[in-house]
Amino acid sequence: MPKALWNGVVIAESDVYETVEGNIYFPAAALKIEHFKASTETSFCPWKGTASYFDVEAGGKTSAGAAWYYPDPKPKAAHIKGHVAFWRGVKVEE
Repeated sequence: MPKALWNGVVIAESDVYETVEGNIYFPAAALKIEHFKASTETSFCPWKGTASYFDVEAGGKTSAGAAWYYPDPKPKAAHIKGHVAFWRGVKVEE
């Protein structure tokens, strides 16, 4: 079952997920929400739309903008609405 870890702490885990461009997108229900804090960071992808970010906090450390999601994805990316992916030091294991 895929899981995401930050600072040795499991912050998301699910056997249901989407994979896009090599990234595993976990459904929002799989997040251990106490480790996520809304960020003001955004970015834009021409085919997915505008991404929003979360800072990830666990074990006394924070990774700023380490989780991203598309709150209103473009039609070709509609299947990842309500899903979150990771980078910036968050380890995703399959």
